[in-house]
Amino acid sequence: MSLSTVGRPAPAAGLRPPDRPAGPTGATGHDRLRWTGFGGVLLLTAAAWTGVAASPSSTAAALSLAAGVTGAGLLVLSWALLGRAVFTGPTPPTARGLVWTLVLWCAPLLVAPPLFSADVFSYLAQGEIAARGLDPHVVGPARGLGAASEVVGRVGAHWRDTPSPYGPLFGAVERLVARVSEGDPVTGVLLHRLIGLLGLVPVVWAVLRLASAAGASRRAALWLGVLNPLVLWHLVAGVHNDALMLGLMLAGTAIALRALEARVEWRPLALGVVLIALGALVKLPALVALAVVGTALARRRGGRFGDFLLAGVGMVVAFAAVSAAVSSLTGLGFGWVGALGTSGRVASWLAPTNWFGFLVGGAGAVFGAQITPVALGVGRVLGSVLVVCGIGVLLHRQLRGRVDAVTSLGGALGLVVVFGPVVQPWYLLWAVIPLATTRLPRRAWTGLGALVALSAVLVPPPAGDHTGHLGPLVFGYGVGALLVGVAFLLLRGAPPHRSAPGVSMSPGAPPAPAPA
Repeated sequence: MSLSTVGRPAPAAGLRPPDRPAGPTGATGHDRLRWTGFGGVLLLTAAAWTGVAASPSSTAAALSLAAGVTGAGLLVLSWALLGRAVFTGPTPPTARGLVWTLVLWCAPLLVAPPLFSADVFSYLAQGEIAARGLDPHVVGPARGLGAASEVVGRVGAHWRDTPSPYGPLFGAVERLVARVSEGDPVTGVLLHRLIGLLGLVPVVWAVLRLASAAGASRRAALWLGVLNPLVLWHLVAGVHNDALMLGLMLAGTAIALRALEARVEWRPLALGVVLIALGALVKLPALVALAVVGTALARRRGGRFGDFLLAGVGMVVAFAAVSAAVSSLTGLGFGWVGALGTSGRVASWLAPTNWFGFLVGGAGAVFGAQITPVALGVGRVLGSVLVVCGIGVLLHRQLRGRVDAVTSLGGALGLVVVFGPVVQPWYLLWAVIPLATTRLPRRAWTGLGALVALSAVLVPPPAGDHTGHLGPLVFGYGVGALLVGVAFLLLRGAPPHRSAPGVSMSPGAPPAPAPA
């Protein structure tokens, strides 16, 4: 029995994309797709640096945005066609080849300015506040550093007066970066990007481990779980701390479930629980993994309600102990508990729970009633109820062996994303990465891939607010769509192409051994 199949029903046949040995080539060489994607990332990076000094409404900014959208589109196209090769091609790329493709596509983004989001500047401001001995969970950037601060000027307008919504572990990371960089924003961004890359390494390890244990395709898991554009755009280029959260959560989940395979191995189980708790002390949604691991433990112990209750209490106690230790050792205290709802202060249009408030509030405004804030509150309460009930159903099904642990984790995090008060494109990774390691039906793979591709082009590449610059956006997306369409026609009809030696992604070459 494998770690992600604790309590799993027998999977239906035909749901696993086959890890076939290499045979005759398909229409599109893997190398051609790999280097097309690399060219897209290079174009995106160059366009980002060109647009840094341009006025948002200038011709140079419009051309830069068009180049950036084109580069992003080429990467998304290459990724999508590579996925077709993984599932239906006669010569699917090897797992090792996909890992090297990830490294290649990440490389240009390491020296890019922050893309798609300016959140990293909030991290810098919060770290500087903590370095000055103030509590970033109580004091916002403008109050802690002053409105004239260079870093505060780069923070998004919505977040200049709000405290940090992150846990004490990430607060300590922010403070360390501030001290090492000595307030230099370029050094600070590079350090946060390095930390994100360190978080991405255990994500890759966990994806391979969980997929192998579930009997799922490692190639498909790598393609959807870590090679996808949302990882590149938001965890690498966008420098979001979700990389660190996901790395700790997924590594902890893989270790903990492995400890529950044949019998309960308490030491690795404790290690996995601690890693998950540390991930939740970066961003709280990782806490869902503790519920899933606790349910897996209860099922291993007999699956009775008392087992479930006892395991749940154990997970709560473990998280409380780790939280107390980290809060005390970092010196940041427990102010983070009261700041957890900070990110929900902005009414996100992407969050379905806010649609109720906008619709009801808009209808009320027609009759002169200002009820939007109340309606938004009601919608969020309903969303919270749906999240709790949905997770409860998933855990019950997991306890009874109808859903495996990793699918339960992906589904539960999907509920948190869809019915949470704020939805961002990179939040989808919370659910997509775990689900990528499971034996999904083909329709689910197609749907998740389409969702990732759509979300990858929703947000313009430059960081910041673009709502006031509609002209450059229309021009940029129009030119980008045209050029990417031409690239699609060329790639679809590309002749067979052999890979360079040593990568073993080539048609007709023997597959390289996949990393363990």
